[in-house]
Amino acid sequence: MFESISLSAESGVAIAPYLAALMIGFLGGGHCIGMCGGVMAALSFAIPADQRARRWRVLLSYNFGRIASYTLIGVLAGAVGFQLSSGHGLSVLRIIAGMLLIAMGLYLANWWRGLSYLEKLGGLLWRRIQPLGKSLMPIKSSGGAVALGMLWGWLPCGLVYTAVAYAIAQANVLESAAVMLAFGLGTLPAVLASGVFAERVKQLMQLQRFRIGMSVCIMAFGLWTIWGTYQHVAHGVDHSQHQDHASMQSSQEGAVSSLSDLHADLSAEGNADSAARDKSSQQNLHQHHH
Repeated sequence: MFESISLSAESGVAIAPYLAALMIGFLGGGHCIGMCGGVMAALSFAIPADQRARRWRVLLSYNFGRIASYTLIGVLAGAVGFQLSSGHGLSVLRIIAGMLLIAMGLYLANWWRGLSYLEKLGGLLWRRIQPLGKSLMPIKSSGGAVALGMLWGWLPCGLVYTAVAYAIAQANVLESAAVMLAFGLGTLPAVLASGVFAERVKQLMQLQRFRIGMSVCIMAFGLWTIWGTYQHVAHGVDHSQHQDHASMQSSQEGAVSSLSDLHADLSAEGNADSAARDKSSQQNLHQHHH
């Protein structure tokens, strides 16, 4: 029974980063609509309303390319995280990821717009990629939609950068890629809805209570990430101190044991010398009597 509980706890810890990334993507859906909603609406309106199967095929193809691009970014993030994870580097990366999650929540709630500066830095790369995306318009095939989605995955976006920081903190290529895949899947409902029900979803996301609720949940993930890192570091320090104490105690016990053995050896030598002297004295007395 206890073994099954332990295995369940370990499984929960193992999938926690992916669930967190999934929820970050889902809760940040309002921001995704602002970034990708225009493209989704353009793809939808470019296809006649009576061709619903074709419209869904194009929308799904675009999102497939977008999520594939996030996964590729996750691979690169994992490689970077692995290089930076030596020593306390991993803990620092996780704390930065938690801080960015909090910053993203503040950004979505319009309480603090600091992440906009990060998006401006990403704009340097986007200026080179955007013309390629424009050359694909209008989209006439699923392949073109996939290509557009893969390019749009590099759009400067504070939410994506926050997820990337979270992926870097995994410090593993496969795990980081899985985190970004989960993040992309989390954004899928809102982005798809923005293409099919663009106006209704936009109205929902503009509700202040809804937006603030999403923002608070994202900030809670950030606090949870920082707190978990603190607990892990504190446990590591306690474990290290316990090992040092155990090592010192073992050394002391070894020293005492060595002294005891030395004392026993000296006592044995002393007893042997005493016995030899007694035997020699007895022999001398015996010779004297003769």
